[in-house]
Amino acid sequence: MNWDGYSNQPYIIKDKELKKEIYKKTLFASLKLLLTNLFILPILAIFYFFNLFKPSKPRAGFDNHEMFAMGISKENSTSYDKNRLKELGVEYLLIRFPMWEIDRIKEYKEYIEQFKEFNVLINLMQDRKYIENLQLLKKDIEKIFSTFFWIKEYQIGTTINRKKWEFYSVDEYLKFFQTIKEVRDKKFSKIKLIGSSVIDFEYHFTIASLFNFYKVYYDRFSALLYVDRRGSPFATQMGFDLFKKIELLYTLVKLSPKSSDTIYITETNWPLINTAPYAPTSEKECVSLQDYAEYMVAYYLITIATKKVKRVYWHQLNAKGYGLINNIDNKIYLAFYAYKFMVKSLKSRKLKRFNIKSKIKKFEFDGLDIFYHDNGFSKYFIQKDDLDIYGNKYKRGRILYRCKKIS
Repeated sequence: MNWDGYSNQPYIIKDKELKKEIYKKTLFASLKLLLTNLFILPILAIFYFFNLFKPSKPRAGFDNHEMFAMGISKENSTSYDKNRLKELGVEYLLIRFPMWEIDRIKEYKEYIEQFKEFNVLINLMQDRKYIENLQLLKKDIEKIFSTFFWIKEYQIGTTINRKKWEFYSVDEYLKFFQTIKEVRDKKFSKIKLIGSSVIDFEYHFTIASLFNFYKVYYDRFSALLYVDRRGSPFATQMGFDLFKKIELLYTLVKLSPKSSDTIYITETNWPLINTAPYAPTSEKECVSLQDYAEYMVAYYLITIATKKVKRVYWHQLNAKGYGLINNIDNKIYLAFYAYKFMVKSLKSRKLKRFNIKSKIKKFEFDGLDIFYHDNGFSKYFIQKDDLDIYGNKYKRGRILYRCKKIS
């Protein structure tokens, strides 16, 4: 894997011969993916539209307490991380473990042990050598589970529908997951395995990961549900805004015998302007610090409204091009303060009702109303005690907090 240390992801594959070889190798798997989708899509459409017009009911065990979660990584870490996570009010963490660094597992153990007071999920980032050698995978996954003996949740793989991340087909991922599940079932039965980690709104890959003949089962279902290329999370892609994308994902998970219906969104963010080469996308998709903070809060509000997602892991605490803090010069971005105020305001509150169909969108919580409007609010709408996303007196912005009391 040719790693880009600036944006913390692999470089795209530029070798044309390698690309040809990969496509030839995965031709049969691609045909299977197509046939699976042709069979499942009509069924999915019927159930999705039926569920869309059925009011969402509160689900047992789902509240905002677990919703606010954060991604961190050793490569972007600073000495301030633990204190800043506590300041944010976050209790749930996703920590990356790159499997190509298995020789440094002791260092990673020392790093992850710092966060024992948090609820930690480890993301096992795949390495091609394990995809091609499943016996080696069996051996080393046992070592990983034994080393991080206190960890009870693992996301198996990441970004499985991007060849630069070294899964060349969904079939390869399923064999990978199945192998790890075999080891888990024999020796580590208390561990929860999370998948399938498809990135973006590319549910044809999600369908293939949920409907197949492999011996896989996702104890939690994960999605890297980015909407950054659309701008606002209320913007649509092929007629689907974020709310409808989550509804569709939930319908898929409910239909499949391969997964529980507990969904984690394990990555999402927006790239920041003027941060190249640290931004993970082109400048066209990048947004300002203010837009980032507002879109982030809106993303969480929409996700809470669906009542279908248990956690959203923001990606991530430290990253100059897309995080809450610039780890290069230790500058805290506006979104950090917006996240902190959001957690303080919403963590213990329940959503009573919402309206996202009108121009001024409204989310009604116990003792708190939150409004969203793309163009901000007129002086005739604003009330004396209204607050902005940072907890200050409202002056401008897309989001307005109107509360009776915020404890």
